[in-house]
Amino acid sequence: MKDCKQEMRGDRRREIEKSFWSGQLGLTLVTASLVVFIFLIVPMQKAGLPARMVFDVVIVTLMIWGVMDVSEDRVTMTVAILAVIATVVVLWITVEHPTAALHKLTCVLLITVRLIYARVLLLVVFRRGMVTWGRVQGGVAAYLLIGMAWAPAYQLVELIKPGSFHFASAPDGANDLPAKLLYFSFSTLTTVGFGDVTPLEPFARSLAIAEATVGQLFPAILIGALVAMAMQKKEKSGATHAMPLTSDDESGDKRSALESEIARGRNF
Repeated sequence: MKDCKQEMRGDRRREIEKSFWSGQLGLTLVTASLVVFIFLIVPMQKAGLPARMVFDVVIVTLMIWGVMDVSEDRVTMTVAILAVIATVVVLWITVEHPTAALHKLTCVLLITVRLIYARVLLLVVFRRGMVTWGRVQGGVAAYLLIGMAWAPAYQLVELIKPGSFHFASAPDGANDLPAKLLYFSFSTLTTVGFGDVTPLEPFARSLAIAEATVGQLFPAILIGALVAMAMQKKEKSGATHAMPLTSDDESGDKRSALESEIARGRNF
């Protein structure tokens, strides 16, 4: 009896997770959290905004939930969840006890986790089913995560070789450098390029060129894939509505042909 109840609870939990991510709610929450984090929390962090921890918890919770829903392989799911948890732990240790090695390790973990989460979102976006507004939001969230993943990559280059970037105004403190490079990352991703942050070293320039290329190709590929999914769904629904000739129709046609032959024989 206990096993039956536990199985029912597990099925109920999986059903809730599936409805959360297959609908618009999960992808809407992810997109809204990322938008608030990028455009409000990070710029206002210099002023001592205390909401950073709250949004970190929200984003990490959504990351773990998404990984648990999408990953069918238990090993992959475990590795992804451990990577998320390790990133959070190292990030907060770095905040409390900053060292050069911890900053570099944090950058590597942030790159890995954000790219993993972008993959999770794209798996949700390209699931079978109707193309909805939620899927479009998931694509936007994945695009934002790409920009967020490139920022710590730039930071890692700057930490390994200081002077790789030229800043119009030098970063003020440890928190200001990630904020400036996040700003530069999205300026590059959207190919705006205001010029107040400039890559100088060859590897930094290569990263910037790669991000600008991805920033142009990703929206075009995403839109094309979603349109193709919508067209396939429409074609399948049209084929379903086009009813084939049934056995009753075939027997009716045969009966009519037989009656015609009998009538011609009488006339003869």
